[in-house]
Amino acid sequence: MSAPDVTREAAERRTRRADRRFGVRLLGAVAVTTAVAVPFALLLVLVEGKWPPLRRLDAGAARRLHATALEHPEWTATLRILSDWVWDPATLRVAVALLTLWLLHRRAWRLAAWAAVTAAGGATIGVLVKVVVERARPSLENPVALAPGYSFPSGHAMTATTSFAVLLLVLLPMVPRAWRAACWAVAVISVLGVGFTRIALGVHWFSDVIGGWLLGGAVVVLTGWAFEAWRADAGRRRTNVAEGLEPELTRDAPEPAPVGPRRTAKDQ
Repeated sequence: MSAPDVTREAAERRTRRADRRFGVRLLGAVAVTTAVAVPFALLLVLVEGKWPPLRRLDAGAARRLHATALEHPEWTATLRILSDWVWDPATLRVAVALLTLWLLHRRAWRLAAWAAVTAAGGATIGVLVKVVVERARPSLENPVALAPGYSFPSGHAMTATTSFAVLLLVLLPMVPRAWRAACWAVAVISVLGVGFTRIALGVHWFSDVIGGWLLGGAVVVLTGWAFEAWRADAGRRRTNVAEGLEPELTRDAPEPAPVGPRRTAKDQ
């Protein structure tokens, strides 16, 4: 076997090992997030039930925002459009699903896996914590909106956190540097806006939204760590959030495996 072939085979073996470790790390990240989320949720239930300052904060925010919603029906209608259509979890999940399909079309297999696991893992963890905590939603006189299921954590807030993080970290390399700050601003405002609409519409407590942001952020951080670890194993340089998870995505084709020096007639 020639030297270039040996080099290529060694590079392919290294990539396969990195892929296997990447898959294990992705699943491990979801498992660790679950292990952290459940005790956190249980602890928050205890705090919500016994710590008066948090209960006063939740009740006060709900009361004041509900009064505003009743006094300004046009404002409330706008919040419902944003919450139920623009920032609805189904809308954001469809966006992430379409992005994942596009990544598969580009043969960006690992980035597609990261996007899918981050979105699906976040949704699964959110449902699990809701079932464990079983916290009731606010019960307000003359409600302006209704929502089914349990309250903690806010599924809207958690889905917005994971979805906008996926969209941002995948697409950022294709955005001109001058526009990247604007993209970050849109993502942050959207995530904060989702939380505000859920409290203002009276379907979540303030602490529900905080819980959704925290859990969603934990999922993104842990799966992002798994992806960055794969890059290190595969011999790629470290990245930062300012340039996205995989800057190589701007290229038309997947990055080729490293090969040895080209053979010449003299070598043969």
